[in-house]
Amino acid sequence: MEATNATETLTEAEALESRNAIRCIKVGLLLSRLQPSPNRRLNTAIDHQDTTPEKEEELKREIGDLKMEVVRERLRNKRIKLCGLLELSLEVSLLILALSTLLFAIAFGNGASSVLRD
Repeated sequence: MEATNATETLTEAEALESRNAIRCIKVGLLLSRLQPSPNRRLNTAIDHQDTTPEKEEELKREIGDLKMEVVRERLRNKRIKLCGLLELSLEVSLLILALSTLLFAIAFGNGASSVLRD
């Protein structure tokens, strides 16, 4: 059961990373379209004519939306890491509690049986 949970967590993490990578690539492409290099602007007049203020506003809005999605994904990843850390600390504390209970039972169990024998 533990192995399947670890595999599912791993695949979810990989999926999040790939989605983040795709979003970053989209943001990069949109930024490159929004601010073309000076050489390309001088060489092609078609690119300059193709860019309208409405299109630039739409690209800016889309870039803003993608940036917000990236921030949300980062926060979600931080939350997942925090939950994993809390789960690990809980499991360790339960293990320590179980071991201390076992040692307590062994220590006082043997002492009680020796008292009853006498």
